[in-house]
Amino acid sequence: MNWYLAVLKNYVGFSGRARRKEFWMFVLFNIIFAIVAMIIDRIIGTSFGHYGYGIIYVLYCLAVFLPGLAVQVRRLHDLGKSGWMILIALIPLVGAIWLLVLYCLDSQPGENQYGPNPKEVAA
Repeated sequence: MNWYLAVLKNYVGFSGRARRKEFWMFVLFNIIFAIVAMIIDRIIGTSFGHYGYGIIYVLYCLAVFLPGLAVQVRRLHDLGKSGWMILIALIPLVGAIWLLVLYCLDSQPGENQYGPNPKEVAA
């Protein structure tokens, strides 16, 4: 949960690097909270027809859009890639798979043009 909160505190921080752990913990808690928002929408009756999501889910997604984008860019920085590399996801199927592989790779050792390795700083 601390990793999720750390990403939210660095709301639109696109500079620097993000470890794999920071990125994947954010993704995990983001999925959990999105599911909870959908459940709440269903319970209180604010879901849009048979879609399963509603106004609370949409508001949650809007609230975490920029922090999610920022942590993705910082994750790419950790690999020594430009943040613009995120646009590779626009290539149907192959781009999303390639981006997923990049998110799973280990950090670039040592310091790179985006800053010091957060693994080495935390150790």
